[in-house]
Amino acid sequence: MNESGKIRIMIVEDHFVVRAGLTAIINSQPDMAIVAEAGNGQEAVDLFTQHEPDVTLMDLRIPVLSGTEAIASIIKKFPRAKIIVLSTYGGDEEIFKALQAGARAYFLKNVKGQDLIGAIRAVLAGQCPLPPEIASRLAERIPRTELSPRELEILTLIAKGRSNRDVATALAISEGTVRVHASNIFAKLGCGDRVQAVSEAFHRGIIRFD
Repeated sequence: MNESGKIRIMIVEDHFVVRAGLTAIINSQPDMAIVAEAGNGQEAVDLFTQHEPDVTLMDLRIPVLSGTEAIASIIKKFPRAKIIVLSTYGGDEEIFKALQAGARAYFLKNVKGQDLIGAIRAVLAGQCPLPPEIASRLAERIPRTELSPRELEILTLIAKGRSNRDVATALAISEGTVRVHASNIFAKLGCGDRVQAVSEAFHRGIIRFD
């Protein structure tokens, strides 16, 4: 907090309208103040270093550095940084990676203003609030085995509509190896075919269609 006793907040969001909405919500609180606004991940790291805000509201899908990368970079320099993720996406993989990087809380952008204000106060007090739907998604991930880097490469190519032969050529491996990896991917995702696997991976935030 600054000398006036206000909670100092940084907003990291590349969409002006969303940023303006968050600013309006926070400015409605007499004990809170916006000290910095960033439009991309690198700017977030730089501005955090400059201002060291009490709480940061971080979007994940932002330019230059992703929100998760920005979180990890900030936490590396400032281990006690208090970061709340505000995202449009609620896939369990994205939630897990953000919290693993060091975020204290994760909320979807449809969060009510009063709940967001409550989360800011809770995180400042050392708590790690997670709304029920986010906690549920995170719990779904726990029993599943993570995809290996190679499996993730293959799944990404499959999602782009590549055949086993195309995938094999792109990665310089045999078609048989691709089939083995594909079978492992399907098993880990609990799916029976390519279409289901791609749909499940997208839903969970493992791959994106940017």
